[in-house]
Amino acid sequence: MSDWEDEYDGDGEATQKPATSSAPAPWKSPREDRQNVFFGANNRTRFGGWAEVGADRSREGSEFKSRRGGGCGFSRRSDRGIPRRRASDDESSRSSPPVTFTVENASVGKIIGRGGAKVRELEESTGARIKINKGNYEGEVVLFGSSLAQQKAKEMIEELVADGGSRFRSGPGRGSDYGGAKNTSVWSAAELQAANVAPPRVSIDWNLIRENKDKFEELKWKDLPPMAKKFYTEAESVSKLTAEEVSEWRKENNNIFAFELYPEVMENIVRVGFVKPTPIQSQAWPVLLSGEDLIAIAQTGTGKTLAYLLPGFIHMDGQPVPRAERGGPGMLVLTPTRELALQIETECNKYRYKDYKSICIYGGGDRRSQIDLVKSGVDIVIATPGRLNDLQMNELINLCSITYLVLDEADRMLDMGFEPQIMKILLDIRPDRQTVMTSATWPTGVRRLAKSYLKNPMMVYVGTLDLAAVNTVLQTVLIVHEEEKKSYVFDFIRNMLPEDKVIIFVGKKLVADDLSSDMCLQGLAVQSLHGDREQCDREEALKDFKESHVRILVATDLASRGLDVHDVTHVFNYDFPRNIEEYVHRVGRTGRAGRSGAAVTLVTRENWRMAPELISILERAGQEVPEELVLMAERYEKHKSEKMFNPRGEQGRRREGGGRRGHRDGSQNWAF
Repeated sequence: MSDWEDEYDGDGEATQKPATSSAPAPWKSPREDRQNVFFGANNRTRFGGWAEVGADRSREGSEFKSRRGGGCGFSRRSDRGIPRRRASDDESSRSSPPVTFTVENASVGKIIGRGGAKVRELEESTGARIKINKGNYEGEVVLFGSSLAQQKAKEMIEELVADGGSRFRSGPGRGSDYGGAKNTSVWSAAELQAANVAPPRVSIDWNLIRENKDKFEELKWKDLPPMAKKFYTEAESVSKLTAEEVSEWRKENNNIFAFELYPEVMENIVRVGFVKPTPIQSQAWPVLLSGEDLIAIAQTGTGKTLAYLLPGFIHMDGQPVPRAERGGPGMLVLTPTRELALQIETECNKYRYKDYKSICIYGGGDRRSQIDLVKSGVDIVIATPGRLNDLQMNELINLCSITYLVLDEADRMLDMGFEPQIMKILLDIRPDRQTVMTSATWPTGVRRLAKSYLKNPMMVYVGTLDLAAVNTVLQTVLIVHEEEKKSYVFDFIRNMLPEDKVIIFVGKKLVADDLSSDMCLQGLAVQSLHGDREQCDREEALKDFKESHVRILVATDLASRGLDVHDVTHVFNYDFPRNIEEYVHRVGRTGRAGRSGAAVTLVTRENWRMAPELISILERAGQEVPEELVLMAERYEKHKSEKMFNPRGEQGRRREGGGRRGHRDGSQNWAF
């Protein structure tokens, strides 16, 4: 007998008839008809304990009869042709004792379904009432109703649990194998069932993986082609130098020996008018040509880019695997900003070598054209971590061929939150690569990165590892009110000489737009640079500033690192930066390559916590320290001590009473 055939009595007469053409009974909402509320928030079981589905209907047969009604009609599912049971069913058949069986806890959800939908479908299709109780390890299913209804419900639940629910679907456009409705899926029943069979779960033994990490790493890279690193031959004139002569040479810095055996590099050096190397270049080139990993710490504008580019050219040229067989780029330079990436690409093209092809990959650029360039073949990739990680995860670039890796401006990449992307990128680069890390500062994050990704690196630093601004810049600090800042910057601009060029640093993109708009309204030629501008606009602004079409650039800290415009005469810090490292980088945008420059910084009451560190930077560079700044620093240090040792209530009173107090005579003092 089919699951959906009518029931017959002993005389062969049907006790349940199909629906006639009479009007269907009106549907009632769950609030009006409590029998429809089985699962969810109505019985307070959505996320707490297991629902006792249908428990409110497990009452006496007479109550069930009265609620079900006596007419011949259709339930809410009448549109599927599922007849509801009539009140004329045999009373004795309803009084059959409940049937109880257990299922695994993992299968309970399959029976209940989303919002109790499957339970309702089971109940309406079989006439049974279903109750589910939670156990510690198993769920208990209790079936109420006639023996035939209980049997049908049990069979359907067992099949539902066995096949993962693939045969019991509801919803528009999905046929049901049980409801008599046609399966409209384009897939066959066998394919649907196969697709819904979940593969067995395999537990991961993380301890085993950790124990065998080195073994798995070795297996991953076992088929790597050979790689060469050492290309340095010390010149005889250098080997004969005494320690005193070396020290004197470092001071004079007037010859280049590192590329004596590489005439093409020397030709390029002569062609661009490169007279002598900077201190960081003089020290970095022999180290890198010797195949060592390198950490290069030097102030901005000291030539760190060329310190790693020229040895990188020679490194790629000296690899035993032919260029055509590498399957991908040989050098990767990771850098924090688009502007710096484009600048490095320009420098790379200027010192071209062996027709090596370089490309720049960065967010905001045309992704499709960048992908096409990568696929066409490339030797050097200069990239920001975000866009490169995007291409890497989509398998659009091969990083396994990289043998020379540069992490340029590593401190800035960490400040911008790129460390997760860097970690993912390095997983696909061979571990025996040669790695270079450059930075203008040496904070804790950079030290951690160096320890993780460089092997026995040599460190070269020029000057000191302590934070310091370039000593070729005259630094002026002014203590002002917030509302006075605009008048100060416009006074500065009015006093600019025709050949002066200034970068005005602000803290927010909105301030950059506002300030540049005010300057435009006053007839000043100005450009703005910040992260919310389109890439083409950012490139145009930088080009206009470099080519002196405009001499005023209003920028956020996007321009504080790596931006190389040699003829910037002034830096104006309209807003004080968020940390002292950014102050050093901002000041470093002028006074580059041995030139002199000037920096003007506005400091307000809100910047008082930076006063002690700013004084240290000024003193280290031999700059004048304003008396007001010293007083501000003393008050801040006093405030910190009171905050640490005073009762909490007194701290609150001091904070409430703090501020810059004005007097009737117009004088002011600082009280915190």
